[in-house]
Amino acid sequence: MRLQRIIDALRSVRSRILTSILLVTALGMTVAGSSAYLLQRERVLAGIDERLTQTVEGLQFIADGGETGQQIPTTVAGFLMQAMQRVLPDHTESTVGIIDGQPAFVPSSDLAFRLDDDEEFIARVIAEAHPDRVVMGTVEAEAGRLRYAIIPIAIEGDPSEGLYVSAYNLDTELASISQAFGTYAIIAGAMLVLVGLVGWVVAGRLLRPIRALSETADSITDTDLSRRITVIGRDDVSDLARTVNRMLERLEAGFQSQRRLLDDVGHELKTPLTIMRGHLELLDPKRPEDIAETREIAIDELDRLTTLVGDIALLAKSRTPGFVHADDVPISDLTSTVFAKARMLSTAHEWSLTARADTHARLDSRRITQAWLQLAENAAKYSPEGSAIEIGSATSADDQGRATVDLWVRDYGPGIPPEHLSRVFDRFTRADEGRGVEGSGLGLSIVAAISEAHGGTAFAVSGGVGTRVVIRLPRNPRHPRGRKN
Repeated sequence: MRLQRIIDALRSVRSRILTSILLVTALGMTVAGSSAYLLQRERVLAGIDERLTQTVEGLQFIADGGETGQQIPTTVAGFLMQAMQRVLPDHTESTVGIIDGQPAFVPSSDLAFRLDDDEEFIARVIAEAHPDRVVMGTVEAEAGRLRYAIIPIAIEGDPSEGLYVSAYNLDTELASISQAFGTYAIIAGAMLVLVGLVGWVVAGRLLRPIRALSETADSITDTDLSRRITVIGRDDVSDLARTVNRMLERLEAGFQSQRRLLDDVGHELKTPLTIMRGHLELLDPKRPEDIAETREIAIDELDRLTTLVGDIALLAKSRTPGFVHADDVPISDLTSTVFAKARMLSTAHEWSLTARADTHARLDSRRITQAWLQLAENAAKYSPEGSAIEIGSATSADDQGRATVDLWVRDYGPGIPPEHLSRVFDRFTRADEGRGVEGSGLGLSIVAAISEAHGGTAFAVSGGVGTRVVIRLPRNPRHPRGRKN
């Protein structure tokens, strides 16, 4: 079990992020350190070659007589002796004079290492020497890795063959650079550990909302959507957590709405079914009048059920894509069309067209006509015969300053009590609570659903006498719940 937890931890996003950071950091440090080391090494090697070249120039200076009055050597041995006296080696350099294949001269000063004691090196130098030019090379010797120059010495009249050999210990020359690089490697390793610790903590804190998201998702059930993710910070991951919280709020609201709908539908369907069952149980098949009365009641209740089911289906469809088919519609013409249709709903009221908005809006004229006529039907149902009903439209603006259009119906009935105004658009809210007429309770819910599908809203205003119900729609909705024609 512990091994499995370790494997899961290594596979986690936190570990993968940290591994990527450490790999990139280590690669960057390695490239930077190696590049610096190689550049410094090349600089040291170039400096050694330059000093070897200066040694050749110094020997040439001696051969040319040196300072004024200086005696020019007449033998190879004399030249090498004078060279050993005048050319002093560096602290990492050693020299040797060879005559006829045998080491003959070394400087009188203390040497860091001796070349004449290394027989293999002397043999290599003699084998590589050229009588007419300087030979330079690098070799692993007893004293370490050496960079050397072999300078041939020949004096006219002297048959001896001489060699002046100068060599630098590369290990000593590069020791400071190697030490610096070793120090750099230690510091780089410590920094990698520090980066790993900081990265582990930071990655954990940044990924905490994701872990909380996973835990919250695991704890959510179909009966409890109340859990939310605790959000700390203002980074991208925190924004993701906030987005998920908003999604959970919408899901919870949707589930609660569906639950209420199911409860309300069950309650509403129970009434007509109970009525029909009661009459069927009391029906006397031997009495024709009972059969006729029960038939009439059953058909009436079935019609009510059909209307109710159709309204519920419309409400459910209003939440789906494709419910709205938006098009550019002249509001003035739409207002006139709706007014002409509304007048036919009731001849017992005084209908009037009070205003027409001279503008266009993107909307589904069929759905908006359906909602608008629903308001007109409600006004005719709940206002006294002979009273006035007004229909109109006008341009407006919402709280965000967006250009909108208001479509309204106003009646002069008993009005709606203030305590009922906030919930008249809820499903199965009976209008008779404020006006004394029974209804199905879904008419204004359908109006609100159609308004919301257009990105708008519906609201009612009642001042005690009469009611004005308004559908407020954006003239250019950003995201109508449907598609453009």
